[in-house]
Amino acid sequence: MRLIRIGAGLPLLLAAVASFFLFPEYLSLLNTLFILAIFALAYDLLQGHAGVVSLGHAVFFGMGAYTAAVLAAHGVTEPVVGLLAALLLSGLLALLLTRIVVVGNDLTRLLVTLGIGFLMLEAANQARWLTGGADGMSDFTMGPVLGLFRFDFAGETAFWYSLAALVLVYAFLWRLTTSPFGLALRGIRENVRRMPAIGAPVRRHLATAYTISGGIAGLAGALLAQTSNFASLDMLGFERSAEVMMMATLGGTGSIPGVVLGAVGFSYLKDALSAMSPKYWHLGIGLVLMLSVFVLRGGIAGGVSALLRRLRGRG
Repeated sequence: MRLIRIGAGLPLLLAAVASFFLFPEYLSLLNTLFILAIFALAYDLLQGHAGVVSLGHAVFFGMGAYTAAVLAAHGVTEPVVGLLAALLLSGLLALLLTRIVVVGNDLTRLLVTLGIGFLMLEAANQARWLTGGADGMSDFTMGPVLGLFRFDFAGETAFWYSLAALVLVYAFLWRLTTSPFGLALRGIRENVRRMPAIGAPVRRHLATAYTISGGIAGLAGALLAQTSNFASLDMLGFERSAEVMMMATLGGTGSIPGVVLGAVGFSYLKDALSAMSPKYWHLGIGLVLMLSVFVLRGGIAGGVSALLRRLRGRG
């Protein structure tokens, strides 16, 4: 996968910018794809780089969405301020949860994160006075971005706003995962028992990764709430946690550009298959995921990497 890590960001950025001119009628959809890519990147920092699987990562996504929505409903309508508040609060929640998530093995983490997800979902449902309960929140309006760019009906401002956030998150995670800290995370993923022998504080590294991942997931949730003017319970639900896991798997865990492509590919497949068969579209998603695991090893990133190795070998 390392073969596609070098220089893959620029083609992706150029493709995203080109989509603004090629598909002007789908700007709202493209905006959603950028947000899901940010969420997938946040999750992949855990699974792909640290080897920690979570079934409740939508907790932070929903936390960020409700943070931005509640602030806007109470007069804090500057999108960037709401975005930073969502990042900080979601990161703080993740930090508080590290003591019960980081400890234990993979099975206990799965059960603990799943339980946290259900608890937070019920808490948000009961706090109707704040979250709107099952009806969600839509009684808020976002102000112009930085006081200059108003959100328009066509979705142009939302497109560039979310794309800018995706570029910043992509660059930050690229730098983080290629740093000594990122290398230590990969060492923990490969063999957690050997890392303490070389002086790596495993729990501290995992707690840091979990906190950063939670904060970025909250940022993605805030983006969705701000650009859609809506926050709802499904942003906290298990289905969203499962979907982000599928995005990372389809793209290739541990590959930043691969995960971005996985998020886009999964979203496209979901829309296309649900349009073909609203009742049985899950079957199509399951088959694609099985193929990505057993045939296209390593997901999209693994397939592209294998193709490049073959081409270099022939050359």
